[in-house]
Amino acid sequence: MAKDIFLLNISGQDKPGLTSGLTSVLSEYDAKVLDIGQANIHDTLSLGMLFEIQSGEKSSAVQKDLLFKAYELGITAKFTPITLEDYEHWVSLQGKDRYIITILGEKLSARQISEVTKAISEKNLNIDAIKRLTGRTSLIKEEEYPRASIELSIRGKIDNKSALTEKFMQISRDLDVDIAFQEDNIYRRNRRLVCFDMDSTLIQTEVIDELAELAGVGTEVKAITEAAMQGDIDFNESFVRRMNLLKGLSEAVLHDVAVNLPITKGARRLIDTLKSYGFKTAILSGGFTYFGHYLQKELGIDYVYANELEIKDGILTGKHIGDIVNGNKKAEYLQDIALKEGININQTIAIGDGANDLPMLNVAGLGIAFHAKPTVKDNAQSSISSIGLDGVLYLLGYHDRYIDLLD
Repeated sequence: MAKDIFLLNISGQDKPGLTSGLTSVLSEYDAKVLDIGQANIHDTLSLGMLFEIQSGEKSSAVQKDLLFKAYELGITAKFTPITLEDYEHWVSLQGKDRYIITILGEKLSARQISEVTKAISEKNLNIDAIKRLTGRTSLIKEEEYPRASIELSIRGKIDNKSALTEKFMQISRDLDVDIAFQEDNIYRRNRRLVCFDMDSTLIQTEVIDELAELAGVGTEVKAITEAAMQGDIDFNESFVRRMNLLKGLSEAVLHDVAVNLPITKGARRLIDTLKSYGFKTAILSGGFTYFGHYLQKELGIDYVYANELEIKDGILTGKHIGDIVNGNKKAEYLQDIALKEGININQTIAIGDGANDLPMLNVAGLGIAFHAKPTVKDNAQSSISSIGLDGVLYLLGYHDRYIDLLD
């Protein structure tokens, strides 16, 4: 028996009962719904239904009745006939590779979105869906913490992923916007472990620099720290040199520094949300366990791996206890935690800002350079530089409404 295929497009003011009314008409004619999708912007509805119906009398009647129902509901209906060949071609595309592109910023401009979507189009990729992840923004009330994010679901074959990534990085630099590019696979939707660097990531300071200022060797230590973060000198060498300069500092100073640590904007919101959804969290730091354990209690972190200061008679000796936690150690600890928790490495996230974070950023399922040095951003999978740490939630696909429910 011959069948007709139609795409029904509905637009107009949203109201309760629209979908129910339209599908009830289709049900009277035994129509088969092949696809359905809906979007709602500012109470204006855009609804699409692809359906199959018996050719002839039923096909003509269902169109007439749908148009009448649309008139009753005060909406506009448009029919587009679809050939069987076009339909089968559309079905064949469902096996194509899928990706998620997340755009982040304090505000998003038409130019930023235009440049990103132009780059997608130039690679012959199709945008299947666009979703806003942040809440609605008032034009009157000034936002205390402005942030905006949209998620694009794209489909198609990418011959050169690195070229597309480089294009996104260029747009990010030129237009001050964050663009994250991920494969849309089962791991992306099921992350279970998030590992943080501490200094200049989870907190907005380099603790060793603060200790150096209090020890009167601030200039010397800052110069070594910066060289290490840029990757100009070996981390182990820099660590030993800086530790020697802290010799003689009182242990009492550590407590004063700890209670005044400036926790990064969005960190509490991120970690509280992660904990609520069952994630494990860890601090993997080239800093010190003294401060890592303080943050562990303050934020509810599950694991802490960092360097332990040697203290004798209440005075820092300028030495450390145990192995130095460098970049390679961070990557090892991430893998160890994942193994202990029974978590696939592809379900892990690492977040850091310095060159010594790159090993763990690269071994993790998702590595995020956070307000990072240029060398780190250029070598990480994703980066966030425009908003706080809770921007990670948008890379995971969380909408503000799911996050705010937990507040």
